[in-house]
Amino acid sequence: MTRLRSTEVAGWGRALRGTSEVARPRWRDELPAAVAAAAAHPGRALAMGLARSYGDSGLNFGGAAVDMTALDRVHAFDAETGVIRADAGLSLDGLIRLALPRGWFPPVVPGTKFVTLGGAVANDVHGKNHHRAGTFGAHVRRLSLRRTDGTVHEPAAGDPLFAATVGGMGLTGVIEWVELQLEPVAGAFLEVEDIPIGSLADFFALSSESEASHAQTVAWIDCTRTGRGVGRGIFTRANWSQRPDRPLHRAPRLAVPIDAPGFTVNPLTLRAFNAAYYGLRRMNAGKAERHYDPVTFPLDAVRGWNRIYGPAGFHQHQCVVPPAAAPEAMAELLNEIGRSGEGSFLVVLKTFGDRPSPGLMSFPMPGTTLAIDFRNRGEATLKLLERLDAIVRAAGGRLYPAKDGRMSGAMLAAGYPNLDSFRAHLDPGLSSAFWRRVQP
Repeated sequence: MTRLRSTEVAGWGRALRGTSEVARPRWRDELPAAVAAAAAHPGRALAMGLARSYGDSGLNFGGAAVDMTALDRVHAFDAETGVIRADAGLSLDGLIRLALPRGWFPPVVPGTKFVTLGGAVANDVHGKNHHRAGTFGAHVRRLSLRRTDGTVHEPAAGDPLFAATVGGMGLTGVIEWVELQLEPVAGAFLEVEDIPIGSLADFFALSSESEASHAQTVAWIDCTRTGRGVGRGIFTRANWSQRPDRPLHRAPRLAVPIDAPGFTVNPLTLRAFNAAYYGLRRMNAGKAERHYDPVTFPLDAVRGWNRIYGPAGFHQHQCVVPPAAAPEAMAELLNEIGRSGEGSFLVVLKTFGDRPSPGLMSFPMPGTTLAIDFRNRGEATLKLLERLDAIVRAAGGRLYPAKDGRMSGAMLAAGYPNLDSFRAHLDPGLSSAFWRRVQP
């Protein structure tokens, strides 16, 4: 008999916390009973991975959850073609450790390797190479989906259920396994160039110039600047090196073992850090060959870095706005943030390409995306985020559910025109704190 255990759960931002009754299957043959037991809970069920979604899209407060992380085995891997089929609980960390020594790498990765395959599909994650590779779901060949009525489906690309599941936040069924096409790489190194930029105009010019020549592009932005200095930062572009060495990443050497005081991130520390960081990066700008880990997964260098925002946690705001509106909207967003005195040490600005995302609810679309953290100061933070929402909505943009902990149902509906089509594929035995919050 499957047991559900009451467990405290939280998103990576730690601003939202609650409890769920959690089942933890250890073997694939235990999964059907775990899903059935969780779905029988009055609060319904949701699959859980490594809990790296920032808000509540991967959580089911007051309901049940199926922890998939012990189901992390590889079913098949063809080292000639780079096609792998593995349990949904396998992390990108584990996938890279298997695939890289054989000359393969995940085709799309987010800013952390500590996400599961199921989570990568459910959030249709994107990376610094979106203009070339599109989203994670674009490289998924097939998956297995267990519905709470006991049926199992294996939709492939082009199937309506596949489209609903990719980016579907785990609400169409429990993903059992994923079949993925990997990317061939010579080795573990990237040829990287850092270029100081003084304005948003510089960013857009470099993005346009670099997308044809570089597989990866992204910019760090100083969020404390306003007016003529808005958009100052460091633009980074990179391609895979032909260097054949394949050393794997190491476990993080640094850690934040306890919550930092709530005042650690404040206007004074933000201004000091951003000025120093910009100065240091500008001094060391230029070309270099670097291992994939600090380039692709910079946040993984410090274990538990989310603790620096203190016990109240933080909210992240990630948006995308269409190309025509992007220059004006990004300037308006960054000026609003700069005037507020809030923000974070890592602010990411990037352009998305025009490769269509395969999911009905996938976040990326052609345009420019901005991602920034805000310490949780209660109502004051929520009001600031609402002002940013208004700018995004007026520009015809949308927010990323995987990073959200408080968007309204109206904001979701405005940004996702396929919402009604998506609803038709929902599994009635599944739910989440996010999904209940955004219902009309």
